[in-house]
Amino acid sequence: MTASIVVEAQHSDLSEPRQRFVQCASPAGLHRMAYTEWCDPANPRVLLCVHGLTRSGRDFDKVAQALAGDYRVVCPDVVGRGLSDWLADPRHYGVPQYVADMVTLIAAPERGDGRLVRHLDGGLIGMALGGLPNTPIRKMLLNDVGPHIEPVALERIRDYLGKSARFASLDEGVKHAAKLASSFGPLTEEEWTSINTPLLIEREGAWGFRYDPGIATPFGAATEEQNAVGEAYLWHALASIRTPVLVVRGETSDLLLRETVAQMVERGQAVTSVEARGAGHAPAFLSAEQIAITTGFFLGKDALAA
Repeated sequence: MTASIVVEAQHSDLSEPRQRFVQCASPAGLHRMAYTEWCDPANPRVLLCVHGLTRSGRDFDKVAQALAGDYRVVCPDVVGRGLSDWLADPRHYGVPQYVADMVTLIAAPERGDGRLVRHLDGGLIGMALGGLPNTPIRKMLLNDVGPHIEPVALERIRDYLGKSARFASLDEGVKHAAKLASSFGPLTEEEWTSINTPLLIEREGAWGFRYDPGIATPFGAATEEQNAVGEAYLWHALASIRTPVLVVRGETSDLLLRETVAQMVERGQAVTSVEARGAGHAPAFLSAEQIAITTGFFLGKDALAA
């Protein structure tokens, strides 16, 4: 598969993000996936940060700023989200398509090592990609997600996913998104604004979410049997990963229970875990303590100390 890169904005300051796009393919045709790239584009050490279900790559701005001195940090908007195209056929929204897009992104420039950080949907992508033979992933941090997702959390997601929402102002939309993501933790108003503004767009005199409501199509259509097959596959994928995996669980998460984390540590080959205090699903990785977990794992510093 070939990939073409389109540079939307040039920045002479390598501390500033660059907005770029890569062309990917689905069974229904071609689509562009947007991504934000930080620091030296020639750095062969790559940190790939993949966001959660309805989020965007701009969730990782603080992580990128902390690690851009050591890595080229690449933060994609998963197809159907952020600045990325919407798929022509929403039935293709799912882990196989997302993994294919990430492989295209990794292969596009000469990317060297692949390392993955993430939230909900990205965690599933990470496990699936990390478990493949000849995977480019060398280290993986899973943010409050595992092969088994608690049914109560799935129901909570179904309650809002794909629902039409219109707001009179950007501020109203930012506050609504903060309410949906309140379990991220006690974020400041400035932090909510920074991570939620990229999720919103003005259309026909009102504000709404950028993501394609069609991402709810396969999510809502999945049967219990299909979910069980998917979970079994992810357990197998996790058990196949030989490189270090750190599972970060939100202290009060309703999606990833401590029992599931314990199973991940037991069944994985190199899986360790830590809890993020004061957060549910999923830690936002904006606080100094949570950033330290990330830098400790990827740079070898002692980030797990209280």
